[in-house]
Amino acid sequence: MPEPTDDVRWLTADEHTAWLATAALMIRLPAALDSQLVRDSGLTFFEYMVLVALSEAEDRTLQMSVLAEMASSSLSRLSHAASRLEDQGLLTRCRVPGAGRRTAATLTDTGYAAVAAAAPGHVRRVRDLLIDRLSPDDLAALGRAGRAVMEALGEGDCREQQI
Repeated sequence: MPEPTDDVRWLTADEHTAWLATAALMIRLPAALDSQLVRDSGLTFFEYMVLVALSEAEDRTLQMSVLAEMASSSLSRLSHAASRLEDQGLLTRCRVPGAGRRTAATLTDTGYAAVAAAAPGHVRRVRDLLIDRLSPDDLAALGRAGRAVMEALGEGDCREQQI
């Protein structure tokens, strides 16, 4: 381990252990959720979360820029995913009238049915891998930790975000 310097506070052994567990969680949990969703519904985790956000929006419609922000995604990544979802008939896109190049995505009835069909398996997997593995105190601590990190990232209160 490098020697501490004036400008770096190196991790303690406990902090290092916690960081490695968190890093593994950030990498492996989304991959496991993605695998289940692709296998059971043909949707990636990212596509599923986009469809969920649209399903919870007024009129099942959001501007692509808003949806990208909610998904912590670039417009380019979202646009590619939206093209795939549009090809499957799960959403439609249309230009928003007015100044600028604004586009809105709308969840179709077929898209709503797809996300509704995918949700039970996804929730079962989330419960199996995370929720049911933790005590209520652990879940509360995880929620507090997630909100604190999101605040540090400048994301504000993640309880208000759909994705």
